Amino acid sequence: MSRIGKLPINIPSGVTINQDKDGVVTVKGPKGELSQKVDPSVKMKVEDGQITFEIDENSPVNYKQKQAFHGLYRALVNNMVVGVSEGFKKTLELVGVGYRVSNQGNLIEFSLGYTHPIFIQLPSEVKVETKSERNQNPLLILESCDKQLLGLICAKIRSFRMPEPYKGKGILFQGEVIRRKSGKTAAAK
Repeated sequence: MSRIGKLPINIPSGVTINQDKDGVVTVKGPKGELSQKVDPSVKMKVEDGQITFEIDENSPVNYKQKQAFHGLYRALVNNMVVGVSEGFKKTLELVGVGYRVSNQGNLIEFSLGYTHPIFIQLPSEVKVETKSERNQNPLLILESCDKQLLGLICAKIRSFRMPEPYKGKGILFQGEVIRRKSGKTAAAK
């Protein structure tokens, strides 16, 4: 059995969980509503303010796959419960001379050293905030109840200017450390 799959999930107050006959789990809370289909080889039980997951021994899926699903669906449902109760937040930092970011609602405009600005329209589930202070790197703060969606958006934004190891420029998560490389001049000595 999966070590993660064995752990119960505590249901915070204000969060409701429903599972229909098709295996779709819906979690509602103060921050929003999320749903996820759970494979039939994993049984979900809601009792005494906790959610537990068990492997269905009678399903035709092989045992290794059942173990993988056990941990996977427990983690996905846990992320949904945490998301609708507390939410998730990611902060991106733009490191580079002349790098700027601004937003009008959910439309973000980036100036990243290209000949043109880059625009990206975010879905309504994601809240955006930008901060630009003098002598500080611009910050982009993203908040959502859906952890998967937030991760996809952060990956897309980072792909505009991946952090590079020679000068340390690019779009980084706040607090991320880039392993720096010495350039050609260090090797020539």
